[in-house]
Amino acid sequence: MEAQIKSPVSGNILDEIIEKHRGKPGMLLTTLEEAQEKNQFKYLPGETLAEIARKLHIPYTQVYSVATFYSYFNLKPQGKHAIVVCRGTACHTKGSKALLDDISTILGYKRDDDDRDSSFTTTDNLFTIKTVACFGQCAQSPVVEVDGVIHSNVNSRKLLKIVNRVKEEETSKTISYETV
Repeated sequence: MEAQIKSPVSGNILDEIIEKHRGKPGMLLTTLEEAQEKNQFKYLPGETLAEIARKLHIPYTQVYSVATFYSYFNLKPQGKHAIVVCRGTACHTKGSKALLDDISTILGYKRDDDDRDSSFTTTDNLFTIKTVACFGQCAQSPVVEVDGVIHSNVNSRKLLKIVNRVKEEETSKTISYETV
């Protein structure tokens, strides 16, 4: 069982977010969105949801319902980089399942045999892998998004190059920080 990372947004930062949006249309959504962005691991821990509910005088169940309804919100820690594999029909028929299996192997993650885990984060919190029903780019399938950039006609070799490039960029960032 993996250790759960607790990283709630601090009280002062959350107060500023809430006051900025208080009384405006969509107050809860924008508060949740900004609180998630301020979190180091880009997610909404239960403590943050409870604090938002308390400070906005909204039942916790309502805050939780909104956070779980929208796929944008994360209730588990996310990696620094996001890889999203399209699982739409066109992408599936052109090998997106194999790409999902490959990315799991490349990153050293053992997926469930029944494929229940459509999202996972590596233990080093460097990558979160997710699936999406369809990107709407079927003519260019299979499609994989990495950090918001769409890559089309992806095969295993191309996917490995993309992941290695991201890892190399991370390594060079670490080296440059250490030499400063």
